[in-house]
Amino acid sequence: METTLVTQSLDRVEADAVVVLLFEEETAPAELKGSSAWLDELRSSGEFTGKTGELAVQHQPQGLKAKRLAVAGGGKRDKFDAAVLRRAVGTAVRALKQKGVKKLAWWLGDANAEAAVEGAILGNFEPDRYKTSSDAKSLEAFVLVAPDSARAAFERGKILGDAQNFTRELVNEPANVMTPTLLAERAKAMAAEVGLEYEVLDEPRMRQLGMGSLLGVSQGSAEPPALIILRYKPLQAPKTSDHLGLVGKGVTFDTGGVSIKPAEGMEKMKYDMAGGAAMLGAMRAIAQLKPAIPVTALIPAVENMVGGKAQRPGDIVTSLSGKTIEVLNTDAEGRLILVDALTYAQRLGCTHLVDAATLTGAIVVALGNVNIGVFTNNDALLARVLAAAKAEGEKSWHMPLDDDYKDLLKSAFADLANIGGRWGGAISAAYFLKEFAGDTPWVHLDIAGTAWLDESKPFLAKGP
Repeated sequence: METTLVTQSLDRVEADAVVVLLFEEETAPAELKGSSAWLDELRSSGEFTGKTGELAVQHQPQGLKAKRLAVAGGGKRDKFDAAVLRRAVGTAVRALKQKGVKKLAWWLGDANAEAAVEGAILGNFEPDRYKTSSDAKSLEAFVLVAPDSARAAFERGKILGDAQNFTRELVNEPANVMTPTLLAERAKAMAAEVGLEYEVLDEPRMRQLGMGSLLGVSQGSAEPPALIILRYKPLQAPKTSDHLGLVGKGVTFDTGGVSIKPAEGMEKMKYDMAGGAAMLGAMRAIAQLKPAIPVTALIPAVENMVGGKAQRPGDIVTSLSGKTIEVLNTDAEGRLILVDALTYAQRLGCTHLVDAATLTGAIVVALGNVNIGVFTNNDALLARVLAAAKAEGEKSWHMPLDDDYKDLLKSAFADLANIGGRWGGAISAAYFLKEFAGDTPWVHLDIAGTAWLDESKPFLAKGP
């Protein structure tokens, strides 16, 4: 889809449809005076009230060159943010492209250009790569009608939207295609495209280093593991010693191992690498946005399979940090691969760590599919992460990580057990990671409930 910004007046825009955002209990802008009678009728009949998710279409609108005028609901002005705008644009894109619209224009008004173009790119995405035929249609062009001062935000939105769809494509790949090796190859190709440094540690190198926790998970699979490392370095020497480390769980398929999962829903376990894919997408964007500090991403990629060589409950492994772990449940594998990556990130000089992982079903019980569970050992870094999440409309909830929870991880035979029992499962999992972050400022994002849509939304396709 071609995305462009134009500075024309609304009445000069040529498109199959032009969309204007209208809020509850607010009058239409002067630019729509030719459609005022139609808008008044919509309001009086209750067909359109301005609530979020609403969309009404007028054909051959008076005073406009566009073939259709669509009005999209923005909800209440005081609750309007980037997330609402993204959803409104995505809803319009998904609805209108199915009606044959190929070129859609969005009149920005005083809204956020970055969120608007993101919404269009995300809304146009379809998970139909492997279908030989599909009813889904696609936009050919999205035009943002906005002042030239919005161009920088528009370009940033394009970068972020494309990076998210890159991530979604990775997560949508079936596990027979998206093996750890192929994930490493896709990361290498992306790194070459955007100018990132690339490295991968193979099994012999990880064994030489002593990554027993990670390798214990991978030993049941015929597919070899890979620790993918991407590095971004700013062109100018940074003014601080800050070095951000991004760590993402990359389990390309998770059977649960010997502690096998139920058959129902197991097909979705191809998305157990969504945290790793998200960090690859983040690095794709970072390479283009060029922040002032170095950023290194580490994605431990494995399959967690059942086999004659698979890890057993009761096995004890030695992590890269030297700490020993009693594996009480082989389905608590994400934390086992993450801890070796967190330790290695610190060895590479990372001064701040953020990890993302589809880590626990317990976080879904606690927060549903709405909020990301956020855990930390450092309130200052947490505040920055939550402020960024709020600015982007990414719903996140700070979860506790008191020292009292450490008792849940006691083992009679090793330094730590890899599970802490039924109660507070997301917290004990996060505390397990905390033991390996040490004093390095660290934030953990448990995205198990927010990384996948079981059903499509009006603004987003089913899937990641």
